Amino acid sequence: MSGTTNPFLHLVEALDPKDPQQRFFNLSKLGDPRYERLPFSVRVLLESAVRNCDGFLVKKEDVESILNWKQTQAQTVEVPFRPSRVILQDFTGVPAVVDFAAMRDAVTQLGGDPEKINPVCPADLVIDHSIQVDFNRKTDSLQKNQDLEFDRNKERFQFLKWGSKAFRNMRIIPPGSGIVHQVNLEYLARVVFNQDGLYYPDSLVGTDSHTTMIDGLGVLGWGVGGIEAEAVMLGQPISMVLPQVVGYKLYGTPDKFITSTDIVLTVTKHLRQVGVVGKFVEFFGPGVSQLSIADRATIANMCPEYGATAAFFPVDAVSVKYLEQTGRDAEKLDYITKYLKAVAMFRDYNDVSQDPDFTQVVEMDLSAVVPCCSGPKRPQDRIAVSDMKSDFDSCLAAKQGFKGFAVAPESHRASEPFQFNGGDYSLSHGSVVIAAITSCTNTSNPSVMLGAGLLAKKAVEAGLSVKPYIKTSLSPGSGVVTYYLKESGVMDYLFKLGFEVVGYGCMTCIGNSGPLPEPVVEAITKGDLVAAGILSGNRNFEGRVHPNTRANYLASPPLVIAYAIAGTVRIDFDTEPMAVNAQGKEVFLRDIWPTREEIQAVEREFVIPSMFKEVYEKIEKVNERWNALSAPSDKLYPWDPKSTYIKSPPFFTGLTMTLEPPRSITDAYVLLNLGDSVTTDHISPAGNIARSSSAARYLTDKGLSPRDFNSYGSRRGNDAVMARGTFANIRLFNKFLNKQAPRTLHLPSGETMDVFDAAERYQQAGSHLVILAGKEYGSGSSRDWAAKGPFLLGIKAVLAESYERIHRSNLVGMGVIPLEYLPGVTAETLGLTGRERYSVVVPELLEPRMLVDVELDTGKSFQVRMRFDTDVELTYFLNGGILNYMIRKMSEK
Repeated sequence: MSGTTNPFLHLVEALDPKDPQQRFFNLSKLGDPRYERLPFSVRVLLESAVRNCDGFLVKKEDVESILNWKQTQAQTVEVPFRPSRVILQDFTGVPAVVDFAAMRDAVTQLGGDPEKINPVCPADLVIDHSIQVDFNRKTDSLQKNQDLEFDRNKERFQFLKWGSKAFRNMRIIPPGSGIVHQVNLEYLARVVFNQDGLYYPDSLVGTDSHTTMIDGLGVLGWGVGGIEAEAVMLGQPISMVLPQVVGYKLYGTPDKFITSTDIVLTVTKHLRQVGVVGKFVEFFGPGVSQLSIADRATIANMCPEYGATAAFFPVDAVSVKYLEQTGRDAEKLDYITKYLKAVAMFRDYNDVSQDPDFTQVVEMDLSAVVPCCSGPKRPQDRIAVSDMKSDFDSCLAAKQGFKGFAVAPESHRASEPFQFNGGDYSLSHGSVVIAAITSCTNTSNPSVMLGAGLLAKKAVEAGLSVKPYIKTSLSPGSGVVTYYLKESGVMDYLFKLGFEVVGYGCMTCIGNSGPLPEPVVEAITKGDLVAAGILSGNRNFEGRVHPNTRANYLASPPLVIAYAIAGTVRIDFDTEPMAVNAQGKEVFLRDIWPTREEIQAVEREFVIPSMFKEVYEKIEKVNERWNALSAPSDKLYPWDPKSTYIKSPPFFTGLTMTLEPPRSITDAYVLLNLGDSVTTDHISPAGNIARSSSAARYLTDKGLSPRDFNSYGSRRGNDAVMARGTFANIRLFNKFLNKQAPRTLHLPSGETMDVFDAAERYQQAGSHLVILAGKEYGSGSSRDWAAKGPFLLGIKAVLAESYERIHRSNLVGMGVIPLEYLPGVTAETLGLTGRERYSVVVPELLEPRMLVDVELDTGKSFQVRMRFDTDVELTYFLNGGILNYMIRKMSEK
């Protein structure tokens, strides 16, 4: 509660008259009819503004703007939002803690108190991104992968353990515990906070784009860049444009063979077509009550894939039942229900009188959903399972693109023989070489996990198996999954098909798929084959899952097993048998597919509260290696100059308290000339470090051998590695080269070289740099290094047709200018080749979304929009970035 200056203190009252010390801001006492017409997600924004109104960071006018949402949501009105907490995973958490440590140093150098750099709201960091599938199909795969994870990442883990001691309000969930969003759903979520006798809604931002998964439980949350999350941790509100809210009405009943994965892939394609970028989506209608919380969380998880900011399911009776099932105590359930009903945030999806106003309403009939996958290169490219074979064949023939591989017609039936473990096999286009049950998207959902287990049981009983060269794996999002798979008796059958537990973490979904067998790689390379990965994940962008799987499909866990058994995606399960058993009997998918009724019966019996309580009671102390890990205890981190994992970044070198006027961009060269849908995976890879890369040369010079390189994601605490890894994705398509390669053209010399080497040469010559791009620049995972890396390469601005929300915010946070072509204007319509020199006049008096002139050395000029969307973003830019702003603020006497 923001002190005595809060003009809304008259709204505070006791939740229970018998206990006057337990209070809340009763928004119903506003007496404003507009409140009950607000979308439920906007009511959360309003409550935060009312509770935190201090006349400075949050003003009374902000409360009025939110209350007046129906009129203001179409007017680009900026409002502040203070989330209740922050959540991080280790790939983004390590650089955040590195920044905090470096900020403490900077504040000290400016004469301030370093302990001011400290989280003021709860922050949870879950270590889940470091484990890889190095071992599979062995009884000890889990232990071996966890041992390797610790050996590789000991230095990073020590640093995080230092952070957990040095910073207040920061809790670390050790490695081996699960996936951040599943742990959040099952354990960390409060739904309603009870802090110092004050009740208020749980809400959060996270340094991972799939933070939106928690929206399925009725907790408003979304992903932000690491630098933005750091500002929230230091007490700054998020400055956001009051969002439009699309009401998504669900009705009908899903077919008994449909999974939640089929529903979410259908929703993803539909909402991509509707266009919801930068908007909230709020689900309503009688169909919602047909969905479990796990189903809702699956749909909310893939919110970034359909482009929305949040995908909100308001709390209802099903939500409270889930909290009970996952072991939350009765007292919490009581005050959660009582509070949400008191502030009109408790939903009955069958009561149409509760339906609020929306910007627009779209609908989906759940009975129309069919089994489907998405791919081969984007999560929004949904394909009905019945069309998978024909779709893959058409992709083979199509020109290079999101739905094309440009394979010559005479090569469509090519195959390549190889030997593996003494057996003779062959691969062809569409052969499955990776089959992974992975990702919080699906492993948090007992229905699809038990569905996979029941399908595995029926498959084994029918005499089916998976070829031994296919890299199969099962990486659950929490120990609860293993518990109920074992108790229900299906784990043994999963193991027999190769799907044993290989670790608790994101693993294959983020590219930590580990190596493929060498004979498989040789066959793929020799035959130039389009091999396939099938995974129950949420991202399948090029180069993400594995460098050798050019086609990657998202599918439900049961379908992952089905395609693994079939060994190819070039199969029509309706008309072709998935396999022939040892007795010569053809087995079709329909023969072994479990119904929703079968799955629900097993779930009711085996997914019980005691499992959740047992697993989560010991989550922070169960990892013995973590418990035994020693870490420094200093308030300022003792940087080790020899470290190749943790390095003090150069972001604050030479920082003073004095602001300099903004500088124009003069005669800049284009470092990269890119097209549409350049993802953060292209900009800042998370996978393996190629032996021929700039980063590999740096690590080799430091005395490391290739087996010790680890991944880019694990080295995000070292700016020297990350700068060299920027744009190092082998699938990056650069128009200068007219092919995929992590290289570019150094324009003054005409030489082709690695991107980092070219940028270094430009910087040595004192040249400014820009990037040209198309639509959806920066889509994909929320990765602050996708902005930090270009900053370190000397990029002054990006000129694109459109931006993914989080990435644009991250660019602003690093002081890189996001420029956007005006509607209908592109590089093509302007005739830009990228070989021009670009100058951008940046005026001293800046305004949000203002137009500026771009002048070329050819004499041509055109206008673009400068995408600083709010006054706060302009303040960050003028300070050289959000962290510089925070350091100056914390150093003030």
